[in-house]
Amino acid sequence: MQVLIYSVILLGVMGFAAGLGLSIAAKKFEVKEDPRVEEIIKVLPGANCGMCGYPGCSAYAHAIVEKGASPDLCVPGKKAGVSDKIKSIMKEK
Repeated sequence: MQVLIYSVILLGVMGFAAGLGLSIAAKKFEVKEDPRVEEIIKVLPGANCGMCGYPGCSAYAHAIVEKGASPDLCVPGKKAGVSDKIKSIMKEK
């Protein structure tokens, strides 16, 4: 019975240590992303059609913010005025 108690305590301590190590690693290696990318993804239609020349809306949003891609490339969003919304997001911040 005593061996069982020690085993449970040992596993609990090991689990706590592993969780603590993972939480520290998550904070240390956290990747910071520009908040404009998420705002642009919300504005885009989400069709992931690739008509802009990028593999999906997320890749297009990253290209706009990080590489300066043109905000006028989204064909499905032209009628909804997506390019104007993207331009205003890029001017805000």
